Amino acid sequence: MLNMAEGLSRLGALAAHPVVATLATAFADAGFELAVVGGPVRDALLGRPTHDLDFTTNARPDDILRIVTPISTTQWDIGRAFGTIGARVPNPGGPAEQVEITTYRADSYDGTTRKPVVEFGDSIDGDLQRRDFTVNAMALQVPAVKLVDPTGGVEDLVAGILRTPIDPSVSFGDDPLRMLRAARFSAQLDFAVDDDTFAAVERLRETLKIVSPERVQGELVRLMQTDDPARGIRVLVDSGLIDEFLPEVNALRLEVDEHHHHKDVYEHSLTVVRQAIALEKSRNPGAAPDVPLRLAALLHDIGKPRTRKLEPGGGVTFHHHDVVGSRMARKRLQALRFDGETTDAVAKLIELHLRFFGYAEGAWTDSAVRRYVRDAGELIERLHILVRADVTTRNKRKAARLASAYDDIERRIVELREQEELDSIRPDLDGNQIQQILGIPPGREVGEAYRFLLDVRLDEGPIGSDAAEQRLREWWADRPSPVVERAKRDETSTG
Repeated sequence: MLNMAEGLSRLGALAAHPVVATLATAFADAGFELAVVGGPVRDALLGRPTHDLDFTTNARPDDILRIVTPISTTQWDIGRAFGTIGARVPNPGGPAEQVEITTYRADSYDGTTRKPVVEFGDSIDGDLQRRDFTVNAMALQVPAVKLVDPTGGVEDLVAGILRTPIDPSVSFGDDPLRMLRAARFSAQLDFAVDDDTFAAVERLRETLKIVSPERVQGELVRLMQTDDPARGIRVLVDSGLIDEFLPEVNALRLEVDEHHHHKDVYEHSLTVVRQAIALEKSRNPGAAPDVPLRLAALLHDIGKPRTRKLEPGGGVTFHHHDVVGSRMARKRLQALRFDGETTDAVAKLIELHLRFFGYAEGAWTDSAVRRYVRDAGELIERLHILVRADVTTRNKRKAARLASAYDDIERRIVELREQEELDSIRPDLDGNQIQQILGIPPGREVGEAYRFLLDVRLDEGPIGSDAAEQRLREWWADRPSPVVERAKRDETSTG
């Protein structure tokens, strides 16, 4: 619950911030207005940490640059066309602050793309009314320390709702990306979306098509970085907006069949996301949100709708949904212009997330542990979290058994790492040694020999170069001759 007395006190502290005070004095001396705007004001009222400082002013970009240059160490004007000047301002009480200062705006949009036609405004009230939500449409004028709230942002903070400052159809029609922001802020602030605003998202969801994939991806990432993305995901799914850019999640709401019973895949996936985030925070306290892990948690079962098979007697199977889901995730993330590293990580985690359950019924051999680590590579710690998070059964005995089994796997991985430097498993002979021993040039046969020795290494652990050479020679001697191999290939191709 918002306490206004405490909130106003925090606004006073925000105005007294050394960087804010420095800028306020400089703009006032130059005869211009200045106000802290948007997120910092909202978060100060809510008692949340304030990060980036954004300002708005009636000064034009050239004037802004002239005012901030003497009081900042660096300036950049990459946003000058949109009225924004950036600067790094020294802070006597801590590290320098990176700030952005934007001229009052009165944007209009062309209705075809989401690129605004920039029009500078003369009124702070007009500037605030063009913003996305009322809770972000508040400003703190400095140095006067006056709260400007023309659209009822304080009341909406108290009520815990998200509402657009103007008719939501007009607001979302101007900038469809705001619909995605509704989901993100719902999760970030734990707020409900106002009924009229939500209805507008349902009506206008197809207009998201004019927004670039990169911008959609950016909002999805910001949503997944929140402490509990599930609330925002529900907004996207319930409104149908998610079908415009990530329809695989909505498809997880499988049709219920009264004769076939299985867990709710959609609700299960949201639970896995929550559990993965909890484990991520407990294992890596203070670390930045792990977006690839969280995306893998959300998407790990998207292959189920395509692989679902109803069995006689009421059973349901999803054979190979891990492999199918991995391919689907890769295709979707590429369409959203995710970088290759993120795409590869998410796809690999989904591909591997079932591996453990195949071994859970019995003791793992050292070979199985080595292969598990080798296949996961640098993703092994994320895989630990995903696999543990994927256990959502209400059967306490089953959950305890799976947790105990995975505890044992992690313990054995640590032991094998200490014994064998497991993270960099290599055969006892490298490619050059293989060529020298067998007297063959670089080529396919060297790769086959290398894979043979790697399998030996995984199955038996280190055996030493002498033993490896002997095994290699035996394997080479037992191989079919190239003539026989070619004959087999020819027979297969003509058969």
